[in-house]
Amino acid sequence: MIEVINEIYRGILDGQKAVVQEKVKVALLSGVPVKSILDEGMIAAMSEVGRLFEQGKYYIPEMLVSARAMKAGLALLKPYLNETNTQVVGKVAIGTVKGDLHDVGKNLVAIMLEGAGFEILDLGTDVAMDSFVQAADHVQVIALSALLTTTMWNMKEVMDGLQQSGKRSMVKVIIGGAPVTKEFAKLIGADGFAPDASRAASLVKSLLMEKE
Repeated sequence: MIEVINEIYRGILDGQKAVVQEKVKVALLSGVPVKSILDEGMIAAMSEVGRLFEQGKYYIPEMLVSARAMKAGLALLKPYLNETNTQVVGKVAIGTVKGDLHDVGKNLVAIMLEGAGFEILDLGTDVAMDSFVQAADHVQVIALSALLTTTMWNMKEVMDGLQQSGKRSMVKVIIGGAPVTKEFAKLIGADGFAPDASRAASLVKSLLMEKE
């Protein structure tokens, strides 16, 4: 791993916002690919934070400061993700499901989708099923996020709501988050599962191509 990426990784793990900002700037000026900064520095670090949380080695305060540090780095990367993508290729509604207040993964997916040319309708966190159903009138894709095993079942509630409202055929639905799997996506009838933010954009593109 390139040393500056390792420093970004460590900065996020340690919740050092200023260090992450400084090292992201260094990496960009040094010509390190944005994808490497994202995948190897940021996404990998937050995956490790999640693992440490599950093991009881990190607690909510540690997770929050790590998320804050990552957001600071993402803010610096966003212009580079968007600069070559000016044409809107579709509209995506994204939100963290009811009962779940985590937004780091959701925000990263939103940035990656924006960078790929999608217009984003960010519904926020702790989003009720009805809000997703209403959003189906305005978008081609709905992206559901959950970080907890207890809240990921609310994704099924959204799928049921779309079905009951007669809007299921109007949109593609993708899901993601730490406890979510491809098998779970199939179980609840979602159209796809993205294991990380970097693959979410390509998944949405492929699903929209199927609709054409």
